[in-house]
Amino acid sequence: MTIDLRTLTDDPGEHEAWWAVIRAAFGTTFDPESHALWAARMEPGRSIVAYDGDEVCGTTGSFSFRMTVPGGAVVPTAGVTMVTVKPTHRRRGVLTSMMRRQLEEVRERREPLAVLRASEPLIYGRFGYGAASDELGARVDTARTRLALPAGADALRLRLVDPRDPAVLAACEELYARRVPLRPGMLERRPGWERTVVHDPEDKRDGATPMQCVLAERDGELRGYARYAVRPHYDAADNPDGEVLLRDMEALDPAAHGALVRYLFDLDLTSTLCVEGRPVDDPWLHLVTDPRRCGISRRDALYVRVIDVAAALEARTYTTGADVVLELEDAFCPWNAGRWRLSGGPKGATCTRTGDPADLALSVRELGAAYLGGVSLAALAGAGRVRELRQGALAEAATAFHSAVAPWNPHGF
Repeated sequence: MTIDLRTLTDDPGEHEAWWAVIRAAFGTTFDPESHALWAARMEPGRSIVAYDGDEVCGTTGSFSFRMTVPGGAVVPTAGVTMVTVKPTHRRRGVLTSMMRRQLEEVRERREPLAVLRASEPLIYGRFGYGAASDELGARVDTARTRLALPAGADALRLRLVDPRDPAVLAACEELYARRVPLRPGMLERRPGWERTVVHDPEDKRDGATPMQCVLAERDGELRGYARYAVRPHYDAADNPDGEVLLRDMEALDPAAHGALVRYLFDLDLTSTLCVEGRPVDDPWLHLVTDPRRCGISRRDALYVRVIDVAAALEARTYTTGADVVLELEDAFCPWNAGRWRLSGGPKGATCTRTGDPADLALSVRELGAAYLGGVSLAALAGAGRVRELRQGALAEAATAFHSAVAPWNPHGF
């Protein structure tokens, strides 16, 4: 079978065939509003179509993002999305050919990094993507869990608003933008993307109310917001035990964060706060008095692929000084393979080719996993995925790569 890879055009027929493959591969449908929303975000020049003759059999695309890395720099990053292969064309090399073409194009665009959120984690490691962040889930028993709130939480004014109101949405986006440089993995939201955050199709609510939004304000200034829904429920004795479904929350200070968490805990007729997709070091974890009643879980989230080793490693800073030579394996993007000397610290770094003896040996997958500072090189070494070649180099590099704030990506794509 010969696969022909093409760039997605503006042809309506090709677009319909593209979306048909996506619907078939993911076993899903799109309501008209959802389809229009995502179609408007797509970048045809960054989208690849795989053809078997005149039949579309595979798709992949990417978005032009900018992502925060340790140290606060915001780096051009390809957000990989819509990766599908038609069920009739699996295990024929379609995905591999599309991935190779895509990474070569990302390199040509001088984007040092590519990221994705994997529908199936086992797929992308062979293409050099490493699981770089986890996200937190929880089912908090708010009826039996108390909060120890920070000082000033009582001084916030809370106001219930329409999340889609243009003025509200603009104010929340401005606050979100202030948060982006503070945590690795966060993405700048390009114009239009704010609509995806408040998109709330009725057929996806599963019995919950429409999305609601509460603002936390101090002296008229927005200090935080939470978007949520409520799923009503009554037990066998007709006692209310509804669920609060947290969709999104950002705050600029501990007091605003505490005020919002208390609001979610205290909503009438509810006894459970359902949390998904939060950072693993979310501050509310240290407000609850009984973490055992919080049903905490975590799962893999953002996968990182280093496209340009020198540019990526020089873009971030390092917790402590480090001078290590990395022996990097990268069969899929051979321009990365070989030895690289990384010399860096809190003020910046340099990364250059070298012929000096290697201190650590690893693949680009492990480099991607450790890049945002949430996965320890030492932990990867314990699994046999990083090899220490100079005594002391592992501890030096693991400490330097660590981020004081856990990486997190709240911006779905």
